[in-house]
Amino acid sequence: MSDRVVLAFSGGLDTSVAIPFLAEKINAEVIAVAVDVGQGGEDMEVIRKRALDCGAVESVVVDAREEFATDFCVPALQANALYMDRYPLVSALSRPLIVKHLAAAAKRYGGTIVSHGCTGKGNDQVRFEAGLAALHPELKVIAPARDYAWTRDKAIAYAEEKDLPIETTKKNPYSIDQNIWGRAVETGFLEDIWNGPIEDVYSYTANPADPREPDEVIITFQSGVPVALDGRPLSPFQIIAELNERAGAQGVGRLDMVEDRLVGIKSREVYEAPGAITLITAHMELENVTVERDLARFKRSVDQRWGELVYDGLWFSPLKKALDAFIADAQQHVTGEIRMTLHGGRAVVTGRRSETSLYDFSLATYDTGDSFDQSLAKGFVELWSLPSKIAAARDARA
Repeated sequence: MSDRVVLAFSGGLDTSVAIPFLAEKINAEVIAVAVDVGQGGEDMEVIRKRALDCGAVESVVVDAREEFATDFCVPALQANALYMDRYPLVSALSRPLIVKHLAAAAKRYGGTIVSHGCTGKGNDQVRFEAGLAALHPELKVIAPARDYAWTRDKAIAYAEEKDLPIETTKKNPYSIDQNIWGRAVETGFLEDIWNGPIEDVYSYTANPADPREPDEVIITFQSGVPVALDGRPLSPFQIIAELNERAGAQGVGRLDMVEDRLVGIKSREVYEAPGAITLITAHMELENVTVERDLARFKRSVDQRWGELVYDGLWFSPLKKALDAFIADAQQHVTGEIRMTLHGGRAVVTGRRSETSLYDFSLATYDTGDSFDQSLAKGFVELWSLPSKIAAARDARA
């Protein structure tokens, strides 16, 4: 009996070519699994049929849009997850979700091997395989592009030889990955880091320099979860999708960076994440209002480590699980509304409102009604400064 390979199928060149290649190379039946994480583009039914036309014995499409937004994007939002203080983990967040559904398909269809289209240079190979090792270590993994040294030219030639029903021209020089949380673009002329990105690179965002009227939005959070826009209750997926449209129309969320990949090389990446950047900006500001100082200070270090773990493919690790519990507890009072102006490529907070706010107007004001007892400050400052004062005296004696 032939092995059954469960393939993470995107519908693109590499994974389409992988279907007949794996069937020939290891005499396997291929089950293609496409996961809809809000990437847009081609119709998912077209992608499902393409896998069958390429030789898959089964082709499955999983609608995971709401699951991705609720179970993966929201935790990233609560962690204010920005790798290297900038990148909102667009691709990294979708990989553990895809892994989860690949493992489920392997169980359902009797698969013993899982396959993906990643190369040996990227982060995604680690994310897929570390996730599978944590969830189902008995599954073998084959990555044709990495394990058999596929190049793009070889893949195109193979697709043409097999007359596969896919676009195999070199018109699009970019490698693109996208989902509801954002869009990542690399390769082509962008590999020269002196070259600036051109407008053709972008799809989720309009040119920030174009003239337009500003857009004002009010985002409502409940325990760190976005639950409404402008007073309209919506699901996390709906909120991210609408902010992608509204913030994207204002040019919000463009990033051009050289990042440190897990495999040790530096890579130039261009990202668009209008909804993600808008929500993280709003969430950070609401935490400023509702989270006590020492908790907020410690959480910033937790947020950074959380983002590094997810970037490095360790979504299912014990440390990530423990940090999840801390972040969830820290969100219990992060409830309220943030008003923002979207304009000129920026999402700017203009108002904050919360029933769980730690901001006390009577303590903060310098005008009449000030309830802060300034007479207490002198002794406080003296005691606070005492260790430094003693140390300075010691140094002077020395």
